[in-house]
Amino acid sequence: MGQVQRWIYPAGLLCSVILNVVFVVLYVQVNSKWKPDWSKSAAKEAEAVAAVTCSGHGRAYSDGLVIDGSPVCECNTCFGGPDCSQFSPHCVADVESGDPLFLEPFWMQHAASSAVVIMGWHRMSYSYSDRSTISQELDKLIRKLHALVGNANTTGRFIVFGAGSTQLLNAAVHALSPHNSSEPAKVVATIPYYPAYKSQTEFFDSVHFHFEGDASMYMNSSTSNTTSTFIEFVTTPNNPDGKLSKAVLRGPNVKAIYDRAYYWPHFTPIPAPADDDLMLFTISKLTGHAGSRFGWALVKEKDVFEAMTTYMSRNTEGVSRDSQLRALKLLKVVMEGSGREIFEFSSKTMNDRWDQLNKTLSVSKHFSLQEITPQHCTFFQQVRTPSPAYAWLKCERKEDKDCPAVIRESGIIGRNGTLYGSNSSYVRLSLIKTQDDFDIMLHHLNKLVSKEK
Repeated sequence: MGQVQRWIYPAGLLCSVILNVVFVVLYVQVNSKWKPDWSKSAAKEAEAVAAVTCSGHGRAYSDGLVIDGSPVCECNTCFGGPDCSQFSPHCVADVESGDPLFLEPFWMQHAASSAVVIMGWHRMSYSYSDRSTISQELDKLIRKLHALVGNANTTGRFIVFGAGSTQLLNAAVHALSPHNSSEPAKVVATIPYYPAYKSQTEFFDSVHFHFEGDASMYMNSSTSNTTSTFIEFVTTPNNPDGKLSKAVLRGPNVKAIYDRAYYWPHFTPIPAPADDDLMLFTISKLTGHAGSRFGWALVKEKDVFEAMTTYMSRNTEGVSRDSQLRALKLLKVVMEGSGREIFEFSSKTMNDRWDQLNKTLSVSKHFSLQEITPQHCTFFQQVRTPSPAYAWLKCERKEDKDCPAVIRESGIIGRNGTLYGSNSSYVRLSLIKTQDDFDIMLHHLNKLVSKEK
């Protein structure tokens, strides 16, 4: 009997320990199960930041500065103070950059449908389950979008994703350049051209391609009777003047890269779907999300597609999966309903700005704007006047040879025409920044023009 009692207590203690371990394990398992409200804290944090109005003249951001536990307002140009309510009437209007912030109000109106909550474990792999670096859902949605808008033919085209169209510029040049020739491809563009064509080509300093400047210099020479490869950048609508450009060179050794970043109904009438062999697009000028760094190329030839894909793989292992997720969400909002809402909003904004600018400068003898012919738009089913992203302003007087300096003295910062291969009698003014930026620029222009009287 004593022997039995001596073993009862240790056995009981052991059972107690085992039961406690089992209960702890069960507790952990139960409490680690999926909870449908896991995103609430993230949503609460985002909404708290969005509720900071900054007097309507700035924004607070989830990744911005925080002081005493509160997000700090990042104010628009000419506004300051803790809540961006302090206006500086004599400040300079900075309309140099192409930040497409004019679409901010649209996305604030669609806060719920455009919000993205990303799980901490979202797409941690280098690739998708099919071993590609491209979201197939996003690929399909892009094709549907082009079909809806009618601005590009995607039938029989391959799609390459890039970190904005900027990364795709050199990927395309690389793919089109001869790699078994002692002579580099001649990269050209018609003046005025987007500065990145020159700066990027020269920066990469490849033995396979070299920037040669103005495409029109080679129009009279026979590009069909030469072994030289020509790669022509064609921006349509053009940056900076908004005109629907076409390639100027012809011949079997001429290859064109069509940069169609602005070929959307809010910047230009869409006369027909583009059907070029290589076309570049970017979400920045479609939805305004330049910071998301997402663009795509529509490519007809398989060998060019494969070369661009290899370039992207070697360069960055493809585009961020987070960027692709956000692009997918944004394009779903664009496609909601009839797919017209964002284009009606953005077209009205850009048309209003273009009309106001034209009204101001129409009475000036010292300054002029580019002229763009109205065309029938298949998307809106009517003849429409272009509403370009930029004003290509010209100083008409001989004494105003340095046009950027002339307008700088009047409180406006623009981009020098020399950057576009043109001359300093031209300056580019951005029309796609915030409403504050546009209003301040227009105010300074009105004062400048009034001095002519």
